Amino acid sequence: MNFALILLILVVITGILYAIDILKFRKLRAANDKQPLWVEWGADFFPVILIVFVLRSFLFEPFKIPSGSMIPTLLVGDFILVNKFTYGIRLPVINTKIIDVNQPQRGDVMVFRYPEDPSLDYIKRVIGLPGDVIAYQNKKLTINGQPVAMERLPEFLHAERLYYSDQFVEKFGNAEYKVLNDVDAPAFIPGVSSFPYRENCTYNASGVICKVPAGHYYMMGDNRDNSRDSRAWGFVPEENIVGKAFFIWLNLDDLGRIGSFK
Repeated sequence: MNFALILLILVVITGILYAIDILKFRKLRAANDKQPLWVEWGADFFPVILIVFVLRSFLFEPFKIPSGSMIPTLLVGDFILVNKFTYGIRLPVINTKIIDVNQPQRGDVMVFRYPEDPSLDYIKRVIGLPGDVIAYQNKKLTINGQPVAMERLPEFLHAERLYYSDQFVEKFGNAEYKVLNDVDAPAFIPGVSSFPYRENCTYNASGVICKVPAGHYYMMGDNRDNSRDSRAWGFVPEENIVGKAFFIWLNLDDLGRIGSFK
């Protein structure tokens, strides 16, 4: 469901009703006359719908985390806010950038339209920028020939399924974040799609090596063995970017998580 398109249609319809009422019918009504239904349920909603449309389209949009691909950073049930203007101002519905602001950086947690089905929004971490060579071999990440530093942490307990994953901190540049690996999971990448620029990637028993094409980004989940991401379905084009996730504003199962992510 394209919620942005639905909001735009509602803005147009209620805006027309609002304009008709202001310009003509409001002047004809007596001060104590009851508003007709088309005004009460149409025109009067226009300012509210317009504010929601502007906020959601250009400033902030809420999302709910539906899967565990970003554990331990984001948990299932986290409600997050996404900054819509960090990477530039885009026209709603068609998602065309009209004002350039910043570019995604390695380590950013980004929401984007899933390349295989743009009606779906996905959230992963930016690992590769245009022109980068990304190697994920034997569960070790290398960027442009430089191994990403990893520091082991205590094992992570998946409370909902009662098993442990190896936990690490990955560090490169100014980025620092936690990732999980499962010892028993294979290193090779299963279920690889036939995606645009597939020829930029080499797959082997140890994982994958890819060169990120211009205007695209390489995305990976922090829960490395439980995330289907760019390793399987390829690169995210710039026009699919929605925004940068930066804040947990609610988790009904754990209120202590509010504000725990940025």
